[in-house]
Amino acid sequence: MVRVGKAEVLCVKGDITECDTDAVVNAANEQLKMGGGVAGAILRKGGYVIQEECDRIGYCPVGGAVITGAGKLKSRYVIHAVGPRWGEGDEERKLRNAVLNSLKLADQYGLKSIAFPAISTGVFGYPLDKAAETITKTIIDYLYREPTTSLEKVLIVLYDDHAYNIFSRVLNRQPSQNTQA
Repeated sequence: MVRVGKAEVLCVKGDITECDTDAVVNAANEQLKMGGGVAGAILRKGGYVIQEECDRIGYCPVGGAVITGAGKLKSRYVIHAVGPRWGEGDEERKLRNAVLNSLKLADQYGLKSIAFPAISTGVFGYPLDKAAETITKTIIDYLYREPTTSLEKVLIVLYDDHAYNIFSRVLNRQPSQNTQA
């Protein structure tokens, strides 16, 4: 766990659809079609109402994020973050923007807690170690630069031991930062 001001950032191993956070982040595609991986799990557990809201939105560019209700999930919202496909170019900036835009949406809605998956590391092929560096650093930097954030808890939820171990190791290398003077 890393503390940044009033917020905690921690890695947990588990199923993101079971998180009791204000929002869960979906690793989305530009068309916001929920098929396999994290998106498929969210769709199966949360219900088709989430896909219907995505269809009304219709599109989100790589690096962007949009928000919908969470259907039957424990969370109130799903933030659909579109990460890059590995090999398309400028992947680190695009992944950083997907995470940043998710955090900004959480603040816009006054959310206190959010759960992120390992965005882009599934079928999009982003290497886990590189994604762990970008995702954790982006979260910590955002919380440090935004002392008025509503966020108090940011989870990075990993489905298997391998991903959990990589993300935990990277997160634990990050220094805790206190925004209080």
